[in-house]
Amino acid sequence: MSDLSSFILKGHICHTPEAGQLEIRENAFAVCEDGTCRGVFDAVPEAYRGLEIIDCTGQLVIPGLADLHTHAPQFAYRGTAMDCELMEWLEQYAFPEESRYADLKYAERAYEIVVRSLRQGATTRAVIFGTIHTDATLILMDLLEESGIISFAGKVNMDRNAPEALRETAEQSEAETVRFIRESLGRGYRRTRPILTPRFAPSCTEALLAALGRIRQEYGLPVQSHLSENPEEIETVSRLFPEAAFYGDVYDRAGLFGREGNTVMAHCVYSLPEETERMLANGVWIAHCPASNMNIASGIAPVRRYLEKGLRVGLGTDVAGGHSESMFQAVTDAIQVSKLHWRLADREAKPLTFPEALYLATKGGGSFFGKVGSFEEGYEFDAVVLDDHRIAGARPLPAAERLERAFYDRLDRQGITMKFAGGERIL
Repeated sequence: MSDLSSFILKGHICHTPEAGQLEIRENAFAVCEDGTCRGVFDAVPEAYRGLEIIDCTGQLVIPGLADLHTHAPQFAYRGTAMDCELMEWLEQYAFPEESRYADLKYAERAYEIVVRSLRQGATTRAVIFGTIHTDATLILMDLLEESGIISFAGKVNMDRNAPEALRETAEQSEAETVRFIRESLGRGYRRTRPILTPRFAPSCTEALLAALGRIRQEYGLPVQSHLSENPEEIETVSRLFPEAAFYGDVYDRAGLFGREGNTVMAHCVYSLPEETERMLANGVWIAHCPASNMNIASGIAPVRRYLEKGLRVGLGTDVAGGHSESMFQAVTDAIQVSKLHWRLADREAKPLTFPEALYLATKGGGSFFGKVGSFEEGYEFDAVVLDDHRIAGARPLPAAERLERAFYDRLDRQGITMKFAGGERIL
């Protein structure tokens, strides 16, 4: 990994300043100064002529992609175990695998594989679940920090409706969460930060959620969890929290649903109007995870409606409900399921276009981290350089079509030549 933070990238600079607006400047110059984008220019401005030019002429340069939702400990069985719905899937596959992370040697071996794969792909930012195991999650954070990827990672909290090996008391979970926060903040990470992680409402008592709300208030941390993913899950929440107006209200009553800090909720397949209005009012991000929603038969989130309402939406791979850590796959999946939603469920909800899905994967999800996901002036400089010449074709294509083809053809498997996060080259 290089400490390079001021340079110029020359290539086909592609980004989406607005949802649906794909802007491409061919063989232009994207200036990075002290890790921040100073703009895209047809010629190098006088003020920056002393900077090194990294010549990627003819290659596609896109913002780094932000994965707003993934489970690092589930990576070991990705692409398998797709024969159940959510609640049964957790019991049969997710919980047994996550129990293994009490063994720190196993955790280190498994997390090394996860982080190496993330580093080799197009993801530059990620929001990540660990397990309930504090020390294993700290190992994950150490590896993420070393990789150069910019991330939030969280120790999971559960005090009911989970196997004994993955269940703490509310008091134990609170104490371990505080230890996790203090130790992670004390390690001097520059690029890896803790995030509060109640697994989901069915596995947390009111006492535990209230404790996490107090911790959030004390430490000012963001929050990640799941919301309205599966009908059985929603029924369980209604039974366990009869006083709540809707699923998201459970988190809001505990102070874990936006308002004074960032919150990202995965899925939102079945969010009611009252829930979406609360998310909008509280500034909650939605992590749309199309592959997972297909694989474990949850449904299709109405992303077009969320965008029309002005909700904050990004994409997540949701490994291992999602079968791949590839954000290129997530982009194409988002487009494809939106077409099914339009055709089968809501003829007024137009399918996502490629520029819209690219926006969700870059600036949409990147906004969880701040000014991230675009080559606009003042944005943190995350970039992925793609060489698509290895994709055979009988005729030349314009840059916009080359870019779309690169995603559908999963060029992130073999076509990434460089990757930068926060101005530092990490690949």
